[in-house]
Amino acid sequence: MEQRGISRMGSGRVWEIYRRANPRSEALFNRAGSSIAGRITHDIRHLKPFPVYVERALGSRKWTVDGQELIDYWMGHGSLFLGHGHPAIVQAVNEQIQRGTHYGACHELEVRWAELVQRLTPSAERVRFTNSGTEATHLALRLARAHTGKPKVVKFEGHFHGWHDYVLAGVKPPYDVPMSAGIPGESLAQVILCPPNDLAALEAILAGRRDVAAVILEPGGGTVGTIPSDAKYLQGLRDLTRRHGVVLIFDEVITGFRCSPGGVQQVVGVTPDMTALAKILAGGLPGGAVVGQAAIMNRLAFGDDPAWNRKERVSQAGTYNANPLSAAAGVAMLSAIADGEAHRRADRAAAALRRELAGVWRRLGAPGCVYGEASILNYSLEAALDGPPAAGTRDHRRLQVTANPDAYHALRCALILNGVDMCAFHGWISAVHTDEDVERTVQAFEKALLLLREDGFFS
Repeated sequence: MEQRGISRMGSGRVWEIYRRANPRSEALFNRAGSSIAGRITHDIRHLKPFPVYVERALGSRKWTVDGQELIDYWMGHGSLFLGHGHPAIVQAVNEQIQRGTHYGACHELEVRWAELVQRLTPSAERVRFTNSGTEATHLALRLARAHTGKPKVVKFEGHFHGWHDYVLAGVKPPYDVPMSAGIPGESLAQVILCPPNDLAALEAILAGRRDVAAVILEPGGGTVGTIPSDAKYLQGLRDLTRRHGVVLIFDEVITGFRCSPGGVQQVVGVTPDMTALAKILAGGLPGGAVVGQAAIMNRLAFGDDPAWNRKERVSQAGTYNANPLSAAAGVAMLSAIADGEAHRRADRAAAALRRELAGVWRRLGAPGCVYGEASILNYSLEAALDGPPAAGTRDHRRLQVTANPDAYHALRCALILNGVDMCAFHGWISAVHTDEDVERTVQAFEKALLLLREDGFFS
């Protein structure tokens, strides 16, 4: 039987059509070459031959500088759970901007925001705000090291925790090569890599050494659920780390407030020692947080003892921590989604989209598969994935192998040509995506995959 697979390269027809359709975006991309390093402001926005430039957005749609309307599944990199320009968030930010954008002081909104986080998130005995998800995981690791007096951190292959030095090991195969140049070997030496979904491997690490401060992971599965996890595995992690006196950190930057009002930890009933949050937390504005046990989080507090303040206390600053605009947006967002109704709408839309797209994959004989949980869509173009991976699978390397990156760039371009903008590998469904959006997205994928097949990317 002939094996379905991705060809090394297509004819380039997709990119020719894409260029003709997006001349203003191409001009802006070329212009950016004289001022912006690398021409883009976030690695994930890299798209061959150039990204589209957007001038406005509302609800589930956005409009490019070339006038095309797109159904959006980036949704602010997953932060816009209520869509672009939600009235309650717009009103909150507009009202706050009249009062001030930066007080350089404490304010009531930060307290209200923290109280909402505390009410919704099971692990949030205390809250500390940061400017981003990367800062949140960085601070969480610092707190864990200070609390335990130990230096090492265990992270799992294929899990992503931002771009600081301690977590850019083991993100993409080959896992022994860090994701970036410029990371000191001394930083990498503090990180112990472990295969995901393998409790025996973690048990061997923790039993064999006494210098591990923390275990950190994406509880919804590595790299936005590309490598699925399950409740049994997470409970096993909780039991193991507690037995060995190791801090368990859930990175719920993506899944926090998305999988439920209280994130994955609420769904599976497993409470970590600390949680990193961002994205939905701040209602689409910049902002993150670390939450966790009071005994750990209180290491951020100033005391009367100078020795404590200098040698035991954990230091954290940040000019824009709990910025009033972010706090206003965050309070509006979390208040609007606290009852879980938005999650039910988003989950229904996502389930329908995954189901219909799986049918498209089958009908066209396209390589790969469609899968995901809650309001997250994952897809693959890899021939080895002849069906959705089971949660908790240990066969994780195949889930992240990209035989031909050009195929993903071509698919993204073909989707844009057909009115859909979605990240390679993932899509974030919001509570405002409609049945019509789902139907049009399915049609766009079918046309895009047909275009890739005609272009020679798969047989």
